[in-house]
Amino acid sequence: MEHISQLTAEIRDKAVYPDILVISRIFLPKEAVIGEYMYNRCLQDPERVIVLAASCSGDQVFDRGQQFPIYRWFYPTYWHSSFLGNILKPLVNIVCSFVLAIKLYFRYHYRYIEWGHGYDFPSLLLLSYLLPIRFFIYLHGNDLLCSLHNPVLRSLFRLTLHRAEGIVCNSSYTRDYLRTALRLDTPIHVINPVIRPEKFGNNLASPSSLDDLRVRMRQTYNIPESAIVILSIGSLVKHQGFDRVIDNIPLLLTFGVDVHYIVCGEGSSESELKSLAHRLRVDKRVHFAGYVPERELAGYYAACDIFAMLTLLDTKANSVEGFGVVYLEASYFGKPVIAPRLGGVLDTVQHEENGILVNPNSGYEVFQAFNRLCKDQQLRDQLGRKGKELAKRRTLHRSLYKSEGRNAI
Repeated sequence: MEHISQLTAEIRDKAVYPDILVISRIFLPKEAVIGEYMYNRCLQDPERVIVLAASCSGDQVFDRGQQFPIYRWFYPTYWHSSFLGNILKPLVNIVCSFVLAIKLYFRYHYRYIEWGHGYDFPSLLLLSYLLPIRFFIYLHGNDLLCSLHNPVLRSLFRLTLHRAEGIVCNSSYTRDYLRTALRLDTPIHVINPVIRPEKFGNNLASPSSLDDLRVRMRQTYNIPESAIVILSIGSLVKHQGFDRVIDNIPLLLTFGVDVHYIVCGEGSSESELKSLAHRLRVDKRVHFAGYVPERELAGYYAACDIFAMLTLLDTKANSVEGFGVVYLEASYFGKPVIAPRLGGVLDTVQHEENGILVNPNSGYEVFQAFNRLCKDQQLRDQLGRKGKELAKRRTLHRSLYKSEGRNAI
């Protein structure tokens, strides 16, 4: 990591000078979907990007190992979970990103800013007036809602989007939501997240490694190799639909399926879900793994036969399922997916291609999907193979600059 005090240092001679400043308050090594998305973006053009982000635990060691320069603004450690920190963070993000972006301009004379999310956008709006740059802004879902629900921020947000060279949405659903909420002439690009195998550590070295992980993980939960394992990963909150999967476990057992269900995650509904499993007398079949670090998720994906998330459309919650990266990860591991027919899921799961889309409120439809996949290994293998193929597709961020005549990777 380069400190701001080093801004006067000379730029190393390169064949290509960095000309894109990527700004994101969320960036690796902090585990977060937006941080992972922006990091993968930077890996596509390491010779062109400079990164400006908020500090986080372990950032100095991480930053030293990157192919591109990373600058950080500082958060006091006690802010991360304090009430005062939650109030001051947005202000610090706006001020620090604004000031440091100007300082970095005088060092690198970058031509573009890629703003990694819709949060803290007033800083970007001010920079667009003060610096001779063009910019792109990324939108993921909930960051879009935060600005639209505040009347004052909404008008400023609309102005920011109007001034942008382009808007990058993580899914077709986010794009359509934006078009409905704000009628804009600004070009909108859809660039889905991609899977970076390195995030899972060294667990993907070979097929035999995954086989070993599968065996060890099943042994951990005393699950026989012949059993069908369903996996879900996410925050344990009501609208994620974990209860709908648990409801189907007794039915599947009645129909002769030796089934187990592993739930990775933590949240406010955990005790309620455990009570449901106990009440249905399947608590020996439903395994709560708690929070699982990204580097350990490979074992869970390897151990399962079906990945299922039956997220509901929660009209009361201030949230949008912009993409749903866990569906993409499951497909990458060659697992068939059962998913709701809504939101950003449709960019990831194609019905009868790599999974089965259902109405999560239809008990019959959900059960038929589970029963069909549990009993048909050939179908599971077919959907898994296609999912692995689809998960490797990607749209390159260089396409944003195609008017420059630069060749894509």
